[in-house]
Amino acid sequence: MDLLLLAFHAAGAAALVRLFVLARRGRGGPSGPLQDVYEAAFLGGGPGRVADTALAAMHVDGRLAIGGPGVVAVLRPVAHDPVERAVLDTHAAAPHGALHHLRLGVMTHPAVQEIGDGLAARGLVVVPARRRALRRWCVGVALAAFLMMPVAIVATVVQFSSSTEFAVPFFVKVLPLFFVCFLTAIVCGVTGGRQVSAAGLAALTAYRRQYGSGGGTAQAVALGGIRALPDRELWDRLRNAARLQGTSPSGRSRTRSSSSYHPSDTTAAAAVVMWCAGAATGGDGGWGSDSGSGGSSCSSSSCGSSSSCGSSSSSCGSSSSSSCGGGGGSSCGGGGG
Repeated sequence: MDLLLLAFHAAGAAALVRLFVLARRGRGGPSGPLQDVYEAAFLGGGPGRVADTALAAMHVDGRLAIGGPGVVAVLRPVAHDPVERAVLDTHAAAPHGALHHLRLGVMTHPAVQEIGDGLAARGLVVVPARRRALRRWCVGVALAAFLMMPVAIVATVVQFSSSTEFAVPFFVKVLPLFFVCFLTAIVCGVTGGRQVSAAGLAALTAYRRQYGSGGGTAQAVALGGIRALPDRELWDRLRNAARLQGTSPSGRSRTRSSSSYHPSDTTAAAAVVMWCAGAATGGDGGWGSDSGSGGSSCSSSSCGSSSSCGSSSSSCGSSSSSSCGGGGGSSCGGGGG
């Protein structure tokens, strides 16, 4: 019995160490303040809010016309930053001016995806692959803790049937280990579900204190989502565009297939992207959807480790697999919940 108890404690200690390592690895980086409005938008709502920020700003200052029912026309092809250039490039490459295709094209554009890569390198957001790995370990540790209890009960029965001397039941000896492993797995699972790290939330709060009042359209949308738009027609069109991006009412993409990214592709909702999100921050530090934007999750498909990926941070070769590859690079990954 002592050897079994020792084995249980050794396995539990190894699992807990692995959990802590995964949690720490997912939130590393030098941190630091946000560099521009698009980083604030990405932290607040992911690629969806970055696209909304650029589209709203360009519409308000007269460079874009967003008319009904969700058709975009370029009035002045002037871009002030890489994200706005992504808007113009995507619109020029598309066979039509549908707002929902343009929005998703901007979300999956390298200029927007690289914002997420930069924030992840500084420890402000968590790479989806690391979140999934941590969640799998949390579930595994919790299940192992539960499975340990039937074994402990059987060992206790054997203990008392083979000895007449009083001894502390084996079941009681295992209880502390069970509670430690189970509670740690639950806590890690909850905290590991946050897309934005604690450092990211702190950076976003500092940015909001500095720029939250008196800013223009871009600042308002970046920090408050499209609900902050005073133009209700523009709000309604951006919200409808998000809802048309192949999402269910829960904000999850219905599309599970994988495809190469082409700005003119009418099946852009199936694009393989790493950073996927709605347009509002969830209460647990993740990216969710709300009544201000609808949902706009990307496909959960990802490149396998053997697939060929292009230099773009949001596109994969057409030979890519739809299964998640644990060794995928930062440019090709799963959509992450």
